[in-house]
Amino acid sequence: MLSELLRRGVQRPQLLLIQHLSEKLLLFGTTALYSQTPSKMTDDIAVDAAKRTAARTAVDQWVTEDTRILGIGSGSTVVHAIQRIAERRWKEGELADLICVPSSYQAHHLILDYNLNLGDLDRNPTIDVAIDGADEVDRKMVLIKGGGGCLLQEKVVAACAKHFIVVADYTKNSARLGEQWCRGIPIEVAPMAYVPIKLQIETLFGGEASLRMAKVKAGPIVTDNGNFLMDWRFIANREYDWAEVNTAITMIPGVLETGLFVNMAHKCYFGMADGTVKVQNK
Repeated sequence: MLSELLRRGVQRPQLLLIQHLSEKLLLFGTTALYSQTPSKMTDDIAVDAAKRTAARTAVDQWVTEDTRILGIGSGSTVVHAIQRIAERRWKEGELADLICVPSSYQAHHLILDYNLNLGDLDRNPTIDVAIDGADEVDRKMVLIKGGGGCLLQEKVVAACAKHFIVVADYTKNSARLGEQWCRGIPIEVAPMAYVPIKLQIETLFGGEASLRMAKVKAGPIVTDNGNFLMDWRFIANREYDWAEVNTAITMIPGVLETGLFVNMAHKCYFGMADGTVKVQNK
């Protein structure tokens, strides 16, 4: 079907949108029928729709013709943001000069796949707006990020942005960290140091820190930067000063970065189950 559309002159970005939707229809029409209940499928579709609404709303409000450099985050919600940018570029004729700076291998290839202008921090160290997802956001707009393993590059790109905008669905919105995200705080570490880092974190703050293992390859997850990932499952009912925790863990030799994003987000857009968008300000 895609080759036929290409023959008829449909542009590559539109083809990618069609292919993305086709893959989703195939997933929910075949494999998912055997592995998911109807209610689970309905929930997944609702969450994906919420992600799409949040991402498109944020892009339309923050990415304008005056936006020169855009930081692109990682994850499933950011895919919707890239798709909206591609729509505006190739369907609506906007954003021709927009340069996109990726925060991961995934983001890099999304930018190329949708034929957008690819930049980097060497040439574009100051970013107008960065748009990224989150694994969880608390009432003080402290974020947990790194579920997808890209936390180091994501934090660097976010720190270079004048405005850091977060897009997520309603399941990521919590009063306090750990309410909905139960996989812990990701920490990128030098491979040789993960055992002493684990011991120091557990001694300082309790909980359990463990090396994240791969599900397909043998052994641990390896990040885009060639490092290991640890997940620290903190004590759920304990009050933490997340700024102090972030600083203390970062100071441990061998820690490259944590998935705690403290005092970084300017605004968060949450797509809700009813189709609306909830906006949380700093």
